[in-house]
Amino acid sequence: MQRRNERFVERLPLVLPRPAYGYGLSLLLCLLAWLARIAAETLLPVGYPFVTFFPAVILSSFLFGVRPGIFAAIVGGLLSWYCFIPPVYTLVFNPGVAMALIFYAMVVAVDILLIHFMQRANFNLAIERERSRALAENRELLFNELQHRVSNNLQVVAAMLSLQRRQVDNDVARRALDDAAARLSLIGKISRALYDPSGQGQDLRTFMVMLCADIVDAFGRTDIDCTICAPDGLSLEPDVIVPLALIVAESVSNAIEHGLPDRAGRVAVTLEQQGDGALHLRIVDDGRGLPDGTMPDGPTSIGLRIAVALAQQLGGSFRLEPAPDGGAMACLDLPQHTR
Repeated sequence: MQRRNERFVERLPLVLPRPAYGYGLSLLLCLLAWLARIAAETLLPVGYPFVTFFPAVILSSFLFGVRPGIFAAIVGGLLSWYCFIPPVYTLVFNPGVAMALIFYAMVVAVDILLIHFMQRANFNLAIERERSRALAENRELLFNELQHRVSNNLQVVAAMLSLQRRQVDNDVARRALDDAAARLSLIGKISRALYDPSGQGQDLRTFMVMLCADIVDAFGRTDIDCTICAPDGLSLEPDVIVPLALIVAESVSNAIEHGLPDRAGRVAVTLEQQGDGALHLRIVDDGRGLPDGTMPDGPTSIGLRIAVALAQQLGGSFRLEPAPDGGAMACLDLPQHTR
């Protein structure tokens, strides 16, 4: 309702099909003011000939513009002079009449000028608001196009790595290229899903549900139950949530690949927010666990090194340890990063 009123005010003065309509409606307002003054004759003390004509002048100026407002002021002044300034029904001019008309002219002139300047300022404000809206739309369009191109470029690089893999005979090198291509593709998906031109973060729980579902689907597994437990409405800055999402992806992928490679199982992702804003992430699986408390690939695993580096980038820490009830547990502790 407020927005509708603002738009109506921005369109003032009204643009009528013909200019004569504005003058005709102004004349009608003056006639109504004249009738109101006659009706109030017995209620008003002597000496208020113009009192009902001021609203007519103000409305005419406000609704139809300066010229109809001036027209209403002239008509109202003449009607007041003729009907309500003694001797009535004559146009006798004397010093008293001159002072009354001068006073009336000054008042209506100030009213008309104030309304005119107000509408000019309002018109300029409407133009600036429309210009800002257009700039915001262009900015969002360009930003989306940029994000689309960046994501596509990452996908292209991932595809090139996959093609390069065909020319490599070494199994370790082939696996490294596969991992690099998968990570680049994941970064592209995360960027496309998270970033928006307003800089606002996405709801973290909703995003993690979609992320974990994509990871499970990427492995082609239908026997993995991945559950997410996180506070509702929690959001982070994009420069925080992207590294966090990569750590989650590495940990869930590791749980499926090494903890549950050949049997059904469960992966539980739990995110807790402390009172000081710190975050604690736990990713627990019920798989085969860690041999000697390390990752199956050894402490030099590229996935573990990436997770540790990303955690340090956020000012936190990452570790992998045996779960209390068997399996493995990835732990990420971050300082205050919540909004």
